[in-house]
Amino acid sequence: MTRTLVSETINHSGERVIVEGWIHLRRDHGKLIFLSLRDRSGFLQIVVNAKESSSAYEAAKDIRPEFAVKIEGIVKKRPENAIDKSSATGSVELEAQEIDVLSKSEALPFDMGGKDLNLELPTLLDNRSLTLRHPKVSAIFKVQETVIDAFRIACKKKDFTEFQSPVIVPQGAEGGSEVFEIKYFDHKAYLAQSPQFYKQIMVGAFERVFTVNKTLRAEPSVTTRHLTEVTTLDAEFGFIDSWLDVMDMAEYVIKFMIDSVNNKNSDVLKMYNVTPPKVSAKIPRIKLRDAQEIIFKRTGRDNRQEPDLSPEDEREICRWSLEEKNSDLVFVTHYPIVKRPFYTFEDPEDKGFTLSFDLIGRGTEWMTGGQRINDYAKLVENAKKRGIDLKKSEIYLQAFRYGMPPEGGFSFGSERITMHILELKNVREASLFPRDMERVDERLSEIDKENTKTH
Repeated sequence: MTRTLVSETINHSGERVIVEGWIHLRRDHGKLIFLSLRDRSGFLQIVVNAKESSSAYEAAKDIRPEFAVKIEGIVKKRPENAIDKSSATGSVELEAQEIDVLSKSEALPFDMGGKDLNLELPTLLDNRSLTLRHPKVSAIFKVQETVIDAFRIACKKKDFTEFQSPVIVPQGAEGGSEVFEIKYFDHKAYLAQSPQFYKQIMVGAFERVFTVNKTLRAEPSVTTRHLTEVTTLDAEFGFIDSWLDVMDMAEYVIKFMIDSVNNKNSDVLKMYNVTPPKVSAKIPRIKLRDAQEIIFKRTGRDNRQEPDLSPEDEREICRWSLEEKNSDLVFVTHYPIVKRPFYTFEDPEDKGFTLSFDLIGRGTEWMTGGQRINDYAKLVENAKKRGIDLKKSEIYLQAFRYGMPPEGGFSFGSERITMHILELKNVREASLFPRDMERVDERLSEIDKENTKTH
């Protein structure tokens, strides 16, 4: 007899089936033992009755949550007054005939049976291999899967080609110090903080390209919105008529992603008691200077001379966008040259400011993008000013010596989008195995303490 998934049992009433999974809950009631079985498709109530099967009952006596089991039994319809309408399989239950323990579990360090997993973040992450099994935690990554898949589908619908970008690079794409240096045989190399150079090169080969990449930034920051390692969703395309083509494409992609989550993960949105971000027919677009003026008038906080929005400024401009434009998302454009990488295109009609933009959603930057410089001489000039080693960037610059069309692109952070769709408190909750200054699976401070003890 082949295995039947839990979700399929509703189609097998009165039949004998085999199910496999983990024990989620156990409840004893006299000579009855009730088990909740979890597999990849959902949950099923198992009834173990000593009168029906003494062997199954004896096996069930020692079963605890998270035991991996194989159970053979008869699918039965529940009485009308016992139907669980909140469960997809709530109209049936399995009367156990045989139980085979595939793998035992140690006693759990905390309760995994509730609808919520009420743990402090360090405990949640210290026990990641276990806490990822909780339905509400694993559901986060079903949403993230949809976000990433929808990005891919949206790009492919617009004739983009996917490629894989290197993670080992000769120097950082942005010319800053926020890169991890590594020993590469007898040479010095770095971990990529962005696939920027490579996606621009690939425009010369395929015209429209995208990549889903791990990127790493040696940014000494421990906040609720920063990670050292993130999964970025990058797109780049050529033969644009204007930088607005790039923003229009980014708007199309993010709307497609949000719609996909709304359609495919409505159960998770309900689980988290959240609604999808509100998106107006046209996402509001506002220059940085105008945004800062609005913030000043609304709050009295004067950051009008700053080259970027502070975290509180980002939250405030999103409040304005929601109140005035009925949109949780807003594009902020025209960041000053000093704030943007050397390859960013300057607005010829607004000197000192760039044809670039950030997408701010629910108080945090979700994406950055803009038009790039495609003139070889100008690119070299800017690279020299920013201290970019031209020799190490020869492959990148080569693409511009041989005919690079007007082009631009954008990059989303998948963890931040997931975080704000579900209104999580910390971006680490939206990372399967978060890396930051204090953690590489284990808390580094704890490792350091142990190392100190041993030495």
